[in-house]
Amino acid sequence: MSIRPDTCPSGYLFPLFAVFQMKLYFSAGSCGLAPQIALREAGRPFDMVAVDFKTKTTAEGDYFQVTPKGAVPALQLDDGDVLTEAAVILQWIADRNPADGLLPPFGSRARYMALEWLNFVATDLHRGFAVLFSPFLERVAKTRFFEGNLSSKFAYVDEHLSINDYVLGDRFCVADAYLYNVLSWSPRVDVDLSEHAFIRKFMARMELRPSVRASLEAEGLRAR
Repeated sequence: MSIRPDTCPSGYLFPLFAVFQMKLYFSAGSCGLAPQIALREAGRPFDMVAVDFKTKTTAEGDYFQVTPKGAVPALQLDDGDVLTEAAVILQWIADRNPADGLLPPFGSRARYMALEWLNFVATDLHRGFAVLFSPFLERVAKTRFFEGNLSSKFAYVDEHLSINDYVLGDRFCVADAYLYNVLSWSPRVDVDLSEHAFIRKFMARMELRPSVRASLEAEGLRAR
């Protein structure tokens, strides 16, 4: 945290106030990767604070003091407020940096298509992967869930990417960061992407982006 004064035209000083740099609370390999990619795409300065999932603590102390949800990601804004939920954080980053084109303009059909993808990733793919990560389900149950629920969604994504480099066609948006983030979990839950050639091409395309490479490195992760 840094402190700076503001000077009024008469030369008097207003009271000092705190100026915060944004902080991204994350856990390596979690859904905090997507907001990190978006922040790097926008060229916004931020600090990264690792969260221990087991203890719900950070180097700063009790993570529940940051967000009572105890989940990542959380983004502490430069005014001290905190945003949670990856899809919401991604929209905030895009809307605060309109010149970077991370989401199409308000009111455009393309914007609603991007939001459709953000919500699809959050509610169908992300939530589906949460089941596969669950320690409360046996492997057989997870396999049946994938075959009966997630496999068709993977096929849908693969078909879409067969004619589109990114979810909106030839332009990157924050929904791509979220999609990449969630699909990158596949090896961790034994999901085989080999039959989904266009998903694999999308993942490789994303990993050519400097923002993605820098984000993976910052979390100590490797490209697939």
